[in-house]
Amino acid sequence: MDIFDNYVKAGKIASQVREYARTQDHTGRCLSEICNDIEQEIFKKGGEPAFPVNVSLNDIAAHYTAVPNDPIIVKNTDVLKIDVGVHIDGYIADTAVTVSYDTKYQNLIDIAERALDEAIGISRSNTRVSEIGRIIEKTITKYGCKPIQNLSGHSLERYTIHAGKSIPNIWTIGHSFNLSVNNVYAIEPFVTTSDGQGVVYEGKIKNIFGIGSRKRTKEQKTDDFLEYLWNKFKTLPFALRWIVNEYEEKEALYLLEILVKKKNVHAYPILVEGANRIVVQAEHTIIPQESNTLTITK
Repeated sequence: MDIFDNYVKAGKIASQVREYARTQDHTGRCLSEICNDIEQEIFKKGGEPAFPVNVSLNDIAAHYTAVPNDPIIVKNTDVLKIDVGVHIDGYIADTAVTVSYDTKYQNLIDIAERALDEAIGISRSNTRVSEIGRIIEKTITKYGCKPIQNLSGHSLERYTIHAGKSIPNIWTIGHSFNLSVNNVYAIEPFVTTSDGQGVVYEGKIKNIFGIGSRKRTKEQKTDDFLEYLWNKFKTLPFALRWIVNEYEEKEALYLLEILVKKKNVHAYPILVEGANRIVVQAEHTIIPQESNTLTITK
């Protein structure tokens, strides 16, 4: 199977799993159950999670995943963003959906989906990403809402979720670039209400981790743990609940804290809307071709 086929397969699985997540009634379920359920669907379909399923509620825009036995339960008034990543041999498809059981938020969700569709509609080889940001912002503001201006889409590479290039959700002046043939990009509008700040800030919770350096710490137990993490996840993000079958939870937390302090491991904080307003998200992964653009997560 070549690289392109791996991306297409990852995208097909991600799409199926996203739609599975969209159609479930998550009311009354705890977040750990939801994450485990969705991740098992990825495995069942022949893929692997590219990162822990994100289950970010309400004003949390991104980067929340469940801890082991997470007690948080989804209420029928919640807005739940489900961000799913699938990889085949390190080749990643990234997609997201927002679900809500309160109809007053459906319009916000529809606007995010519309902004995503409009952005993909102009995304071709040589499209300037500042133009993608302009279309996203124009679509969102036309309906009286705000884009989250400091969150963006991103390029993807093998075993790398954020591969160095950003696709803005607002029109930007200055540095930009053109989409390239056969490169892979995730486009992901985030939308908040008219009275939101339209920016996110880092919260205190950090449940997602990733290896930043394999430099040895000279502490055998810690180095063994780091090697275990590398063999299992490479540079892909991971969650504590993924390693508690191999390590006791308290020990794993202790070793992670050491590795974070030594900068071997990065801990990703949750991202919270500045005015604590509801945030919704929609996301697809695209691969521009010479004459069209393939949306692999449709």
